[in-house]
Amino acid sequence: MSRRVALFLLIFGVWSWVIWITFVKNLWASDQSWAPDGSATAFFVVHLVLAIVSFALGTVIGVIGWRGLRAARRSGHREPSATP
Repeated sequence: MSRRVALFLLIFGVWSWVIWITFVKNLWASDQSWAPDGSATAFFVVHLVLAIVSFALGTVIGVIGWRGLRAARRSGHREPSATP
């Protein structure tokens, strides 16, 4: 894996966490998330499951990127230059 691809995967993993943390905060504060008796609605449960899956995928993708960057650094892998 090239350093560029590894960096992209790492940034994607971090971005995924930032976006979904914000989403969960907004979900928690939403009136649609809670029934009048204080229990969670189906809307809340479905969107929380989506967020959890996205956290897991973002973590896996970020770890792959991190490992790719470390491997590229150890091997001294360089990007091919654009000029001949």
